[in-house]
Amino acid sequence: MKKFSLRIDPASFLIRCSLGLANCMSSFYLTNPVRSPIVEPLSIHILMFFFGQFNNILMTVLGNIDLAKVRLAAESPAMLHLKHIESAALKAADLATQMLAYSGKGKFVVEPLNLDRFATAVLKLLVTFDIGWALFNLIGVLDIWFSSWASKTESTLDDHLLPFVRKSLRAFVILMAIIMAIQNLGYSISGLLASLGIGGLAFALAAKDTLSNVFGSLMILLDRPFRIGDWIKAGDMEGTVEEIGFRSTKIRTFAKTLISVPNNVIANLPLDNFSRMPKRRIKLTIGVTYDTSAEQMAAAVEKIRELLRQHQAIDQDFWLVNFTDFGASSLDIMVYCFTTTTVWGDYLDARQDLNLKIMQLLEGMGLEIAFPSRTVYLQHQQGDMQPGSVE
Repeated sequence: MKKFSLRIDPASFLIRCSLGLANCMSSFYLTNPVRSPIVEPLSIHILMFFFGQFNNILMTVLGNIDLAKVRLAAESPAMLHLKHIESAALKAADLATQMLAYSGKGKFVVEPLNLDRFATAVLKLLVTFDIGWALFNLIGVLDIWFSSWASKTESTLDDHLLPFVRKSLRAFVILMAIIMAIQNLGYSISGLLASLGIGGLAFALAAKDTLSNVFGSLMILLDRPFRIGDWIKAGDMEGTVEEIGFRSTKIRTFAKTLISVPNNVIANLPLDNFSRMPKRRIKLTIGVTYDTSAEQMAAAVEKIRELLRQHQAIDQDFWLVNFTDFGASSLDIMVYCFTTTTVWGDYLDARQDLNLKIMQLLEGMGLEIAFPSRTVYLQHQQGDMQPGSVE
């Protein structure tokens, strides 16, 4: 007698999975209907096609089960498995039949698919994707150009800032492309934009100090008030710029201590950059005694002027030498000029040489440098007054 064999478990597993899938799809659509004018008719058509084809498959399975039952004994293990399969297939077929019946009773309002609207939506999606892809690649081209420019600068700030700017711009392009695609499908994006606005506000409040440092870095990068190696003074801080970072700037003071200043702080402080001076100033007030006559004073002023004209370390574009004040204990001569060098050591050498030559000039003329002094007059009983000098 020819034995009959039937693979029960795979068939039972397939039908039970199909039944579960049908239940999930129907439950999701009934509880969460799609409201897009483009997607809704298309999704309903696909759903109805699925249930129609699923119902045809189940009818074929049930027919094969009836043929198999004729060949099996009533109490055999295969017959029991076959009855379980039949029960699952009947439930699935009943569900598919109900879903198809609901469409005929108006549970689903199936509108004809508008091909023009669908084609327009697809075209908009493709255009949005093309524009987004072009902008995404354009950011890469700009990044290469700015990287070559940043490699020529001494500061490492732009090297740290460029990757952050590149990633931020690409994330912005992707986000805008997704929002435009959602809008082209017929959805309202006002709620999404409101959510993004609230989320952005919360993020900005939470990262206020970090964002202020980032914007301070941008201002230093764009405005470039100083570079590495510059001698600057900002508020109470004075020293040489040692490093310009993404979050802070490091200043080496003349006491050899290192100050780390947040970029948002240093960007908002009045700043003196001594390294940007084209020339360095010398301002002197030379006091001679009141014993000096007017002729001697005029000659001293003229000789100091001639000294400045001949001095190689003095810039000849602008300088002044004048008898300016009658001081408390001296006749004051103002010397105002600039050195051709801005190097601190060379400037001090030039200033020292100028001071020594002025001293030699005044000594050669017999004039004395005044110092603070006071003259006291004493009166005797006879009425005579004799002056006395008190130093």
